[in-house]
Amino acid sequence: MSEPDAIPASDPFTTFNAWFADACAAEPNDPNAMALATATPGGVPSVRMVLLKGHGRDGFVFYTNADSRKGVEIRANPQAALLFHWKSLRRQVRIEGSLTEVMPAEADAYFHSRAFVSQVGSAASDQSRPLDGRETYLARVEAVRERYEDAGEVPRPAHWTGFRLTPRAIEFWCDRPNRLHERRRFLRAETGDEGWATTLLYP
Repeated sequence: MSEPDAIPASDPFTTFNAWFADACAAEPNDPNAMALATATPGGVPSVRMVLLKGHGRDGFVFYTNADSRKGVEIRANPQAALLFHWKSLRRQVRIEGSLTEVMPAEADAYFHSRAFVSQVGSAASDQSRPLDGRETYLARVEAVRERYEDAGEVPRPAHWTGFRLTPRAIEFWCDRPNRLHERRRFLRAETGDEGWATTLLYP
C-alpha cells in the first residue's frame, strides 16, 4: 500500500528545503538546531547542538569558536555528521560529509548580523576552556561591552569563524504507525557531479 506523504526519491535538497520550512512553521523553539558530531584523528567522538545558519546546494553552514573543542577537532579531522530531530513533526534528517571553513567576508557578515550583546559574549569567551567562576566571564563580558559600546559592534575575533559541511550522504526518516518507520538514504555520485543514488532502508 502506497503512502501519500512518502519520502520523495528525487533531489534531496528539495526535500530538505520542504521539511525545514515545515519545521520553521511548526517547531516551538530553534527549528534550525542540529546535533554536530566530530571526532579526533584517533576516532574519539564528541557531539553537541549548534544552529544551522545557512544551507543550499553547496552545503550546510554553522559558526563557532575555532579554538573550542569542536573547532580543534574539525581542523584536525574535517569530517562530521549532522542530525536534525524535529520532534513535533516526527522527522529526522542525518547528513554526513566534509567540512571547509567559510571565507572571512562571510564570517564577518554573519558575526555583525548578530545582536551586539551576542557579539560581546563571543568575543569575551574562551570557549571550552576551564573557567574559575562565572563572575570572571561576566566581568570579561562587561569589559568588552564597555570597550565597543560606542562603536555598536565588536570586531570579529580571528578565532570565530564558520564551517560548511558538503554532504556526501543525506538520510531522511519519518515516523510511521506501529514503528513501521520510513527511511530513505541518498549518496552522492562518486564522480563528484550533482547526481545522487538513493535507496530505502529498513527501519
